Amino acid sequence: MIDTTSGSLVLEGFRALGDPTRLRIVRLLEGGSRCVCEIQRDLPDVAPNLLSHHLRVLREAGLVSAHKRGRWMDYALRAEGWAELCQALPVLCKENRSR
Repeated sequence: MIDTTSGSLVLEGFRALGDPTRLRIVRLLEGGSRCVCEIQRDLPDVAPNLLSHHLRVLREAGLVSAHKRGRWMDYALRAEGWAELCQALPVLCKENRSR
């Protein structure tokens, strides 16, 4: 069973991944850290304000980290957040099978 605190973190993580644009951002970050300008260049159909919103949702869910580099903001996948999701998934599957 997943405790309440990690359960809400896991829920936020899965909720964040429920949006196609955020999944596209995650796919871009699989190749390593990128500045927001590179992400914007690779997702030209996403308005800058919307991109900022999606990055904030991913960051608040613990899946992405942000680091300021001069005037640029770099984003990267956060290993700890992904580990929590990966650990929770088999537990959730097992709990649902036993119902």
